Amino acid sequence: MSMASLTHILKDIQAAAPLSTSVALGSLSLLLFFLIIRGFFSNQKMGSSTLPPAPVVPGLPVIGNLLQLKEKKPHKTFARWAEIYGPIYSIKTGASTVVVLNSTDVAKEAMVTRHSSISTRNLTKALTILTSDKCMVATSDYNEFHKMVKRHILANVLGPNAQKRHQRHRVTMIENVSSKFHALIKKSPLEAVKFRKVFESELFGLALKEALGHDVQSIYVEELGSTLSREEIFKILVTELMEGAIEVDWRDFFPYLKWIPNESFEKKIKRVAFRRKVVMKALIKEQTERFASGEEVDCYVSYLLSEAKTLTNEQIAMLVWEAIIETSDTTLVTTEWALYELAKSPIHQDRLYQQIQNVCGSGKFAEEHLSQLPYLSAVFHETLRKHSPVPIVPLRYAHEDTQLGGYFIPAGSEIAINIYGCNMDKKQWENPEEWKPERFLDEKYDPTDMYKTMAFGGGKRVCAGSLQANLIACTSIGRLVQEFEWRLNDGEEDNVDTLGLTTHKLHPMQAMLKLRN
Repeated sequence: MSMASLTHILKDIQAAAPLSTSVALGSLSLLLFFLIIRGFFSNQKMGSSTLPPAPVVPGLPVIGNLLQLKEKKPHKTFARWAEIYGPIYSIKTGASTVVVLNSTDVAKEAMVTRHSSISTRNLTKALTILTSDKCMVATSDYNEFHKMVKRHILANVLGPNAQKRHQRHRVTMIENVSSKFHALIKKSPLEAVKFRKVFESELFGLALKEALGHDVQSIYVEELGSTLSREEIFKILVTELMEGAIEVDWRDFFPYLKWIPNESFEKKIKRVAFRRKVVMKALIKEQTERFASGEEVDCYVSYLLSEAKTLTNEQIAMLVWEAIIETSDTTLVTTEWALYELAKSPIHQDRLYQQIQNVCGSGKFAEEHLSQLPYLSAVFHETLRKHSPVPIVPLRYAHEDTQLGGYFIPAGSEIAINIYGCNMDKKQWENPEEWKPERFLDEKYDPTDMYKTMAFGGGKRVCAGSLQANLIACTSIGRLVQEFEWRLNDGEEDNVDTLGLTTHKLHPMQAMLKLRN
């Protein structure tokens, strides 16, 4: 890092928190100097330890590898480094040491064998605010709270019995999606359809039914002084939160400088959290009134209000919101990418269609047929492999000394499990950049095994929503391929970029649909 860059950082800090005297600014410069010296000697000490190998760090040690991660696709950068430094290596991100895991074997070791040593979370400032300090299944530390709330969400929303109870909602969703696509091509047969616009709306409706008991069309929010439409509710509960979750506060990398204000960042994140809070309050209030009137509705909020007596109102609101956002987001990513790949490859699409015809004949494809369609399962898992909805597992924190991949990992290290790197590992996957469902037809894979890739994690923190994701995505893909022939719109094949740190398609897929006989 050049002195010009350091000067630029000092100017940014001065703008964020104006100092009254030049002496104060000089003191800050001196502080940074000592931090740089400390970082230098710390790095020298690391070199003689048994930490995993580290990429070459250009510039000042206090900055570490941050400048090498400026492309905002760290999962891809990490995978490239794995080809040079091996499947496990350490990097410096400001004050933190992060151990990056890029192979299935070492990732499973972290998730299963060494789980007790690295089961806590070290969240960013944005995620700390947006999760109400870990009041979610996905982001909480592995403790009694995590075990309790995971039991709750499995019992009422995501577990096998809950999925049977909610099947009627999924059937309605699939029928609505099919009807809307039929209407679109009937009205404008020569125009490309926007898959996400249709599917996202219906998926959100399903999430609302599971969480709140009905598909909310509008809600009055007292704190905002207005009645919000369904589209506005989606924006506040899903879109704004996804955007906020990937916001980066530079103080996360330099905790010893956390006393310096970053007002624009904090104001933005707190506004997002406030809007989510008041909308969830209004939605739960409405449901509570229905519940109090004697109306029985099988939904998550009713279950929590009656069964989870030890939870606070804030915790209940966060858990209900978690069920909404996770249903509305990750399944969309997988389904859109699967249809994109099928639309791009007529050979794969035709193979899937023929298998569906052999099983269903003239009948409608439904969940009951899933076990008879190994190729559809292969399409699903291959899409998860190549386009994992979560490319990097939220950072875990080593709260005690441990080992990974034969290396010593000191307490205080952060662990980044690069799912993308695991699924692109050339030692495990032949031609990993190629989308090839046939690889999952190999007899080495158990047809009933949901965890063929690292997409759902593993161990005690394995994703609770894997069954629902499979049911929604596979049934949707099967039904839409059965009824329509999919082809990408002109120029769509090149639209493969993703949004920020996620694997969301940056440009929503547009496809030409043709009714099958």
